[in-house]
Amino acid sequence: MKRRSLEETLLALRRVRESPETEESRQELRCVLSSEGPHAVARAAAIVGELRIEALVPDLVAAFPRFFDGLPRADPGCSAKTAIVEALRRLGHDDRALYRRGARHVQREPVFGGRVDTAVDLRGASALALAETAGADVLVDLANLLADPEPPVRISAARAVAAHGRGTGIPLLHLKALAGDPEPRVVSECLLALLRLDARGEMPFVASLLEKGDEAAEAAAVALGESRLAEALPVLRDWLEPAGRRGLGRVALFAIATLRRDESVDLLLSLAREEEPPTAREALAALASITSDAALYERARAAVDGRPELRAALARAFGRGVGS
Repeated sequence: MKRRSLEETLLALRRVRESPETEESRQELRCVLSSEGPHAVARAAAIVGELRIEALVPDLVAAFPRFFDGLPRADPGCSAKTAIVEALRRLGHDDRALYRRGARHVQREPVFGGRVDTAVDLRGASALALAETAGADVLVDLANLLADPEPPVRISAARAVAAHGRGTGIPLLHLKALAGDPEPRVVSECLLALLRLDARGEMPFVASLLEKGDEAAEAAAVALGESRLAEALPVLRDWLEPAGRRGLGRVALFAIATLRRDESVDLLLSLAREEEPPTAREALAALASITSDAALYERARAAVDGRPELRAALARAFGRGVGS
């Protein structure tokens, strides 16, 4: 039988998406998963995951090992392996051996000037899959991934500890947060994971980092903002003055904005209305980071009405002309 081109396969998969419930479509997906190349398999796996076709879980599992042979040509960029893991994760399939294989895989491919690890997304997806479908023993896997050489994998590992949903992961996150990381986002994700696991119990620890070095303080502020927790607002509000003295006032204001709560908007409006121009300008910029829609713009304009020295800052923050 003549081997079809990738374009022909992708066209066939588009037809599958239009009528996925038919036996002909299922057979098409099985054929692609069992015999075609990585790009086609990645597309087929995505369809299986998105449409939650549980009957094809065995086919996804069977396809996974063949993309570890003859690397990197067998699966450049790890596209097929990553798509399979993501599809199995969406389907709630528990296969620790498969996910652990993905979590351990490193695939260095040549690029101009050297080589790059293209398995970063695969390890990240495998971390989340392990956390969501497996038991307490996966914390060892997640600890290893928190020490991965690649920052995106460490970030995914922190999110995976939160997704694991057990308090047994809390000491691991404390250790990583206190040890620090060359990539500040990793520490923020560890702190955010702590707040998601136990907001009431972990709020004091996260807040305590606001008094540490600037990098730790900024990571804590980012985590508090992204938590969207009402309890985070008084912590950030109390930190505003010391943050300003340390040159971190903008960090504090944008963290308050990131909470996206009515109370945080009211606080920023009051700061724009009452504070000295430098702080008021930063408060306007923080407000605009929430949304630039007309309603918030009008509230901000009303707040600084009578403060002509802020007119240009208001226009700049919301992307409007000075006279509008």
